Amino acid sequence: MQLLKPRLPLMLATLRRFVTAESPSLEKAAADRCCGVIAEEWNKCGASMERIAQKHRGDLLRITHAPSKDRPAGQLLVLGHYDTVYSTGTLARMPFRVAGGKAFGPGTFDMKAGIVQALFALQTLRQWKISLRKRVVFLWTSDEEIGSEASHKFFEAEARRSDAVFVLEPSFGPRGLLKTARKGVGEAELIVHGRASHAGLAPQEGINAIHELAQQLARIEKWNDLRRGVTINAGIIEGGTRTNVIPERARAVLDLRALRGSDMSSLERRLHALRPFHRGARLEITGGFGRPPLEQKMSATLFARAKSLANQMNLTLGECTAGGGSDGNFTAALDIPTLDGLGAVGDGAHSFREHILINTMPQRAALLAALLASL
Repeated sequence: MQLLKPRLPLMLATLRRFVTAESPSLEKAAADRCCGVIAEEWNKCGASMERIAQKHRGDLLRITHAPSKDRPAGQLLVLGHYDTVYSTGTLARMPFRVAGGKAFGPGTFDMKAGIVQALFALQTLRQWKISLRKRVVFLWTSDEEIGSEASHKFFEAEARRSDAVFVLEPSFGPRGLLKTARKGVGEAELIVHGRASHAGLAPQEGINAIHELAQQLARIEKWNDLRRGVTINAGIIEGGTRTNVIPERARAVLDLRALRGSDMSSLERRLHALRPFHRGARLEITGGFGRPPLEQKMSATLFARAKSLANQMNLTLGECTAGGGSDGNFTAALDIPTLDGLGAVGDGAHSFREHILINTMPQRAALLAALLASL
């Protein structure tokens, strides 16, 4: 860690370059420009680098660092993304700036600072000729914020070749807690088909889709179980045309989250088993879980190692369960040990107050370097 503290100004300068290269998930040209900026910095390390072209999303970057002697005893995957939720032009309203020990800007916390920390971890390992037993692959993707549809086949293939996966997503809270468990995440749509009629002249001939949907949502609300980590949130509701027309259609979009695979399956079964309250109404249920949970058992051994290394560096390291998902959910579902939240320490992801605590950057880079050297 002492080796990296003097390099903090360089880390911040690199972060500035990454953040000022805007990289919205849905804008390929902008994302590709950011990919080029990141590739330029990583190219200085002298590691083997491959830019993997994508048709609709930003290109991916795969950097490989192999042991200098003998054959690798396996592979470690360091995984992250450079795309952000902010559209091009956000920098005009939310410029990169450093103030009060914090660095602000779109994507600083989630998760460009994590990529910077990984870069300096690798530089330190190479500069001090620290011998690694295993090949290390760094993979930076471009569509994590929108579900990883284009990139998941690439990082899953790398994960299958790896003995462990380290995810450079942001940590949690001011103490930089690692995320040793994450909820599985899904989305379902509930559509009610009723029958339209005049609300005044012939209400008895109608079937009110909104009334049916309201009763269904009241039923579904009771399925929430915070103790078990199961949540269902009706985030979008639509229905009706005019107040004097009995609505023939209504819909709700549900956010689904669960900590256990068994609870995910149970929730999906309950959703698809729903039956109407009103005679003549018809329900249409689509969707379900798309991102499996990261269960704590897949992180336990790696976290214990990270905590031990942190203690040797006079750092206190804690853990937490996160409600949001990441690409680490997918790698853990492949039965590959996965440790998440190794990236920046800060707050405000996806908001105009997004920032990192700059003095923690050398610490996190040193911890990652120690983890890679210890396996």
